[in-house]
Amino acid sequence: MELSELIQTVLIYALPVLFAITIHEAAHGYAARHFGDNTAAMMGRITLNPIKHIDPVGTILMPLLLYFATSGAFLFGYAKPVPVRFDQLRHPKRDMIWVALAGPASNFVQALLWGVALVVLVGAGLNERFFLEMCRAGILVNLVMWAFNLFPLPPLDGGRILVGLLPWKQAHAVARIEPYGFFIVMALVIAGVVGSYWLRPLMNLGYGAIDLVLSPLIALLR
Repeated sequence: MELSELIQTVLIYALPVLFAITIHEAAHGYAARHFGDNTAAMMGRITLNPIKHIDPVGTILMPLLLYFATSGAFLFGYAKPVPVRFDQLRHPKRDMIWVALAGPASNFVQALLWGVALVVLVGAGLNERFFLEMCRAGILVNLVMWAFNLFPLPPLDGGRILVGLLPWKQAHAVARIEPYGFFIVMALVIAGVVGSYWLRPLMNLGYGAIDLVLSPLIALLR
């Protein structure tokens, strides 16, 4: 890949990625505070300042290395997790579901908003490739984060949702996986299990839902 093409790709994805990770983590913090845990607020993590949420290795170095190593075929990264003390929530087992769900939900809403922006720009006759590609990148990045984080294995948000939904005995068994969950998920990603049997089906569903919601706006702007 030529340097100019790489720079353009980075610029197209930079804003959507920053918004996606920042609002995702802030949403966890807002939800935790709403349900009784002020840990994130006291540590200054309920903020839309991306610097507070960026992890130098997980947000910058790892995605860049993977991008070059796989010629853009595989990307993965992460932000600093917002600290949440589930024992401080008013109803820990129930409220942890909403706290965990807040992050992926924020990504789905962002994907929808990028979709609205894309439809409005196209409807207005704007043919500037950079802005159109940024909107498409915003939809893609947020749907990936939405779907991936819902994978039902701790420490991902989907795993915590599963723990909140299961009876106590089964919930405890799933929660014990968390120290090893990251490595298990990475192994499943590399093996193609997560992509083939989780990400693609869920993202297709997400794209379908966004198309359905945006269809009246598309019809109006034609």
